[in-house]
Amino acid sequence: MGLRTAEQFLNGLRDGREVYYQGSRVKVVPDHPELGVAARHAAIDFELADDPDLGVLAVHNEGEESYSAYFRIPRNSEDLLARTKLIEAATNRGATLVILIKEIGTDALFALKRVLSREADHRAQERLASYMARCREGDLALAVAQTDAKGDRSKRPSEQADPDLYVHVVEKRSDGIVVRGAKIHTSCTPYVDEIIVLPSRSMGKGDEAWSVAFAVPAAAPGLRMYASDFLHGSEPFTRPISTTHKMVETLTVFDNVFVPWERVFFHDRPDLAGAAALTFVEFHRYTAVSYKLPLLDALVGAGISIAQANGIDRAGHVRDKLTWLAGYAETVRGLAELAALRCGMEGDIAYPDVFTTNLAKWTFARDFHRALETVQDLAGGLLVTGPSGQDWESPEIRPVLEKYLCGAWPADKRLAILNLIGELTTRHYGGYQAVLAIHAEGSIEAEKMAMLRVYNPSKAVRLAMRLAGLESMSKRESAQAPGGDPRSNGQRMVPVPTTTAT
Repeated sequence: MGLRTAEQFLNGLRDGREVYYQGSRVKVVPDHPELGVAARHAAIDFELADDPDLGVLAVHNEGEESYSAYFRIPRNSEDLLARTKLIEAATNRGATLVILIKEIGTDALFALKRVLSREADHRAQERLASYMARCREGDLALAVAQTDAKGDRSKRPSEQADPDLYVHVVEKRSDGIVVRGAKIHTSCTPYVDEIIVLPSRSMGKGDEAWSVAFAVPAAAPGLRMYASDFLHGSEPFTRPISTTHKMVETLTVFDNVFVPWERVFFHDRPDLAGAAALTFVEFHRYTAVSYKLPLLDALVGAGISIAQANGIDRAGHVRDKLTWLAGYAETVRGLAELAALRCGMEGDIAYPDVFTTNLAKWTFARDFHRALETVQDLAGGLLVTGPSGQDWESPEIRPVLEKYLCGAWPADKRLAILNLIGELTTRHYGGYQAVLAIHAEGSIEAEKMAMLRVYNPSKAVRLAMRLAGLESMSKRESAQAPGGDPRSNGQRMVPVPTTTAT
């Protein structure tokens, strides 16, 4: 098939999957008043192929085969940059909310390909290659379930009082395995075709049952999804984004779910668990900084617009704030591009530079709340004291609002920008993005740990020693100093735990 339409994608969700929302089971996801909005948002990824401007980014042609460009294995910097542009364009189409039904799944596939390429087990490589081909040819939507419920964070999976707090194998059969446990924060699961399951941390002796990676259909028997309602509700006047663009996360429970061997990528391999978790993060944080770019552009544009609407755009302190906003957004964009240009190679797959990717994500996360504060400062108190849509539609009230809520711009235009800023910074959607900035794709501390793990300071140390006149360090002292290129792409310089948080 190669490419599906949005309608084909949505119809594929009518398969009896077990999804719960606000205490009740959802009969049909695309028909649900809230989850249906999220599913139609996800369908954007299927609409891009027919877009006259974006089709060249969204579709990859290989011989006589055409398929979604998300499934194109990156071979060089140019491929990674093209992936960034596709993710950014799709997120722009999604009004600053990432689509994520192909981005994250292919991050996982690329990570597994890298990890399994290091193994002598050709059967595992063949299973993955077959599964990747099935996803590409079927144009499937994919979610990734990585973060386990974890329980007591001070204990390893095998030490938990309840073994189900991490997903694990409970039975091995001639035709496959049976798994039980739960994953949390799994984005888009109610409206994808397949769910790829990865370990969330490094494992040790005794954790063999928990060291497993596999894929299951979203409608697999025993698989239950409990959806968050954080973006519930709609009011188009004050919520110009979240009324038509939603993402849903779930608590995803595996209650004795059967997985055929052809869908098991590894099991009983504590030595692969941490590698799979970290390698997935290397790709997914690059995806993250790519999809954050439209959100940053929206904050910059909204800041400039409200300054003009309020008549304060010529004030020196306002220009200073707007300059910082623009510099912040372009710094993240520049670091994302640099991560692609500095890419590493493993086998036949290119991966973004680990240090620069984490630097980009850290820069975004570290300064995001300052960006929200800056735009709120420019906007003023009407962000939380302004009128409702019902007020604006009232023939009696609207003339009053038009008279008193104007600025340098008429009230209708000023309120439109204020409501956009409210959506981005103060309402549910703004809170959602603020939490994602800290925790999604790894916490701020996880990004700093990753940077420290891969940074090789030898070039900087050698320069400092030379400038200090210490070239005559003994060979023993030199041997104790780190060596190599600062862009070591994964060479560990200091011991750092491999637990990830997504």
